[in-house]
Amino acid sequence: RSPAGSMALAALLLPPLLLLGRPGLGAPGQGAGTWSRFARLPYPQDQLFLHDTFPDGFLWGAGSAAYQTEGGWRQGGKGASVWDTFAHRPATPPGAAPPGPVGGDVASDSYNNLFRDVEGLRRLGVSHYRFSLSWARLLPNGTAPPNPAGLAHYGRLLARLRELGVEPVVTLYHWDLPQALQDAFGGWASPVLPRLFRDYAELCFRHFGGQVRYWLTMDNPYVVAWHGYGTGRLPPGVRGGPRLGYLAAHHLLQAHAKVWHLYNDHFRPAQRGKVSIALSSHWIKPLHMTEKNIKECQKSLDFVLGWFAKPIFIDGDYPESMRSNLSSLLPEFSEAEKKYIKGTADFFALSFGATLSFQLLDSHMKFQQLESISLRQLLYWINSEYNNPQIFIVENSWFVSGTTKKDDAKYIYYLKKFIMETLKAIRYDGVNVFGYTVWSLLDGFEWHRGYSIRRGLFYVDFQSHDKKLIPKSSVLFYQKLIEKNGFPPLPENQPIEGVFPCGFAWGIVDNYIQVDTTPAQFVDSSVYVWDVHHSKKLIKVDGVYASKRKHHCVDFAAIRLQISLLQEMHVTHFHFSLKWSLILPLGNLSLINHTLVHYYQCFASELLRVNITPVVALWQPMIENQELPVSLAKYGAWENTETVQAFVEYARFCFTSLGDHVKFWITMNEPSVKNLTYTAGHNLLKAHAKVWHLYDKEFRRSQKGKISIALQADWVEPACPFSRNDQEVADRILEFDIGWLAEPIFGNGDYPEVMRAWLHRINGVDLYNFHLPYFSEDEKKLIQGSFDFFALSHYTTTLVGSEKEDAVKYDHYLEVQMINDITWLHSPSRAAVVPWGLRKLLKWVKSKYGNVPIYVMANGIDDGQNMVHDKLRVYYIQNYINEALKAYTLDDVNLQGYFVYSFNDKTAPKYGLYSYVANQYEPKPSLNHYREIIDNNGFPGPETPELLCPEEVALCPECHFFRKRKSLLAFISFIFVAFIVTIFFITYYSKRLERRYK
Repeated sequence: RSPAGSMALAALLLPPLLLLGRPGLGAPGQGAGTWSRFARLPYPQDQLFLHDTFPDGFLWGAGSAAYQTEGGWRQGGKGASVWDTFAHRPATPPGAAPPGPVGGDVASDSYNNLFRDVEGLRRLGVSHYRFSLSWARLLPNGTAPPNPAGLAHYGRLLARLRELGVEPVVTLYHWDLPQALQDAFGGWASPVLPRLFRDYAELCFRHFGGQVRYWLTMDNPYVVAWHGYGTGRLPPGVRGGPRLGYLAAHHLLQAHAKVWHLYNDHFRPAQRGKVSIALSSHWIKPLHMTEKNIKECQKSLDFVLGWFAKPIFIDGDYPESMRSNLSSLLPEFSEAEKKYIKGTADFFALSFGATLSFQLLDSHMKFQQLESISLRQLLYWINSEYNNPQIFIVENSWFVSGTTKKDDAKYIYYLKKFIMETLKAIRYDGVNVFGYTVWSLLDGFEWHRGYSIRRGLFYVDFQSHDKKLIPKSSVLFYQKLIEKNGFPPLPENQPIEGVFPCGFAWGIVDNYIQVDTTPAQFVDSSVYVWDVHHSKKLIKVDGVYASKRKHHCVDFAAIRLQISLLQEMHVTHFHFSLKWSLILPLGNLSLINHTLVHYYQCFASELLRVNITPVVALWQPMIENQELPVSLAKYGAWENTETVQAFVEYARFCFTSLGDHVKFWITMNEPSVKNLTYTAGHNLLKAHAKVWHLYDKEFRRSQKGKISIALQADWVEPACPFSRNDQEVADRILEFDIGWLAEPIFGNGDYPEVMRAWLHRINGVDLYNFHLPYFSEDEKKLIQGSFDFFALSHYTTTLVGSEKEDAVKYDHYLEVQMINDITWLHSPSRAAVVPWGLRKLLKWVKSKYGNVPIYVMANGIDDGQNMVHDKLRVYYIQNYINEALKAYTLDDVNLQGYFVYSFNDKTAPKYGLYSYVANQYEPKPSLNHYREIIDNNGFPGPETPELLCPEEVALCPECHFFRKRKSLLAFISFIFVAFIVTIFFITYYSKRLERRYK
């Protein structure tokens, strides 16, 4: 027995770094290798969540910008900024009330709540706080004299940060240019601005430089230049076209360089700080992995990030792709200017997230490629393109709806993704990232999107007077992440070694077996003549027949093929459903498809012959008529009580016809609660219970089988694990999805109280009128306990929240928001791969319904009929079974069996362990992996004690006759041997007599 547990999983978890190595020193154009490199990384290992910590001393922070949060636009002698002017332009029809607060006039009112904000930082436990100085607050006219109130305000903030030990990261200019400079000079379109910006920076260095180690000259010059002076989408709203946009950028670069040299020459020796510029970027991926498309992706990044990064970090000039494509539109630097600009950054300050991505990136800047949000790949590209710089992520996050208050699950999962990708860039790709900044500390004015979205860790009610900071769920998430310095491995995330008990059911599922009742050729009693001279075909001779023989199961070729495929898997059980609509086409015993019944009998007996136990479901709903006989589907289906009695008679027939072969019954397989009315569910439960009692009273003693119902049971997890509201929603969904049918059978005989209470509540709303039927006392007794085991089908886990975020994924009936954790692996059909969800489900079933025997009757994932994605199935099977082992070993769950879904792609396209192409079945790698787990009965390790299981022998009905008559068989054997011996002696002595006479 070879160890297949932790060793196999360890192989699956090999970091991509070990396979492709770390990047070397970068240079312009080398970033183009990023796309092909990441396309080669092993799937799905590269996409797994990385449980690890960040390097010691890693900087964790939060950020904000003056115009977004300060407010106080007319307080303390502040001058107007271009954003003040822009926000006050009439944006609504005359006479119409504005939709909310106007621009950043008040915003989060941080100007008047300085200590409130710092208290939020203390609560988070951050190491740094990025904020911007308002140029118009310090220099109301853009130039001297300075405003004492403004200087005092920022002095108080820095003093308080120093008391808390929080490192300030200060931005000199975050888009809010003094309006006076725009009016007097035309803003950044003027070559005068770089000098004025230098003067402003000198004021800041002199007053605050002793307390600041990290300076950012400006934020996202792409947005300022392109949308402020090119498109006019943002302040100052100048629609100067590309030429003016490129000119503004030219001046921004010159301004940055002047400030860096100012600090380097006059302030660095004493203040010992560092200066950079916050550059924002998107990420882009090729439409197709062709050389041409990759070049277009490279060009897209050149035109946005490289526009500013290459002059600063490489050679003082614009990217070659820009210079060759833009011709005379792009200004030129002199050789002296190139030398002056080159190297004017002490680290690479990167902004990535919702400000630019999918928002302020013009479509033509994508060059017909696809925008993406892969921070890891962007970090690798920067590392390759700009010679392995030290990278400081100074802005990153996503957003939630403006109506979201406390439970910001969507924000959390984007944050989790970005931080995890940063960790991978450090650990796997060798990228030198030394700090991370969440955007933002608190809700504020979100530029062109106003107050329609929120990006803060703390909630601010903009309509309130006091503007209190209310911590969202993301505060707890980020706080714990900082405490742990990342995502350290947890014991529950580690695979375990061990084996399942003797007799554990290892199975495979097929919704419906392939039925082909065409008999083998030699069963045909007709006589044929072979026309060897002309047609070369067999010609049937009319009226002439050979003697007929009895039909045998081996006559069905389709059965032999399916049995041989199942044997290859080494499974002990095979689960399939009967077709009620075909066995009894009229819904009653007046018309029986005896040929099909005989086929099922043969299939089950052949399974037993090769030691595979048939697990048979009487009914499984399908799209067409719910797989009910037409006469029943036509007249109400399960809404009609007559269907209940029809199901009982159908079950009686099946038990009578197949019961000698089948010892493992499912009454109903995966009835879909999503498509059931409460009346239909009511009747369905009564039908199940009556069939269970029918088997228990009339068939169990003679057939010695077991029977239950199989429910679909996907796990439901609260989107915000710290939220009581989200936990209540998750509990509610579990009761509606599983408890609805499980509680009456496995619990108290009635529906969950949660369901009744919820329906009573919403029935008071005019929009709804749903009534859950009541069981009589006799019906409760009938239904309660009508099981021999708990059978469940489990495929995935869903996150649910209480706050409405996305109308498309919001269920108004149950008041639940479906959330997606984008760090999870997903199949081609977007099913989430969450192995630990199975363990939580099994523990939940045990906690609710006691130590009932449990079978996982179906567990599987699609592969998009792409063999690459079968690697995901290998991972899926490995890890889901390992979680099942944890439930059995660590949680003492009475787990009796596990079945993979599904048998083959012919009957369940994209889900099979066998592919089906050109009428041929081919085993996928996942089949071999599952077989290895079966052969090892789990994941034995060196310390796992050997489990000695008695050899199991198939129990077949045909063998029953002989086992009961062993004495008779012995006597017949004796007579037969005696007869053979007698014949031998008679023959022997006869020959001797013949020779004597001769």
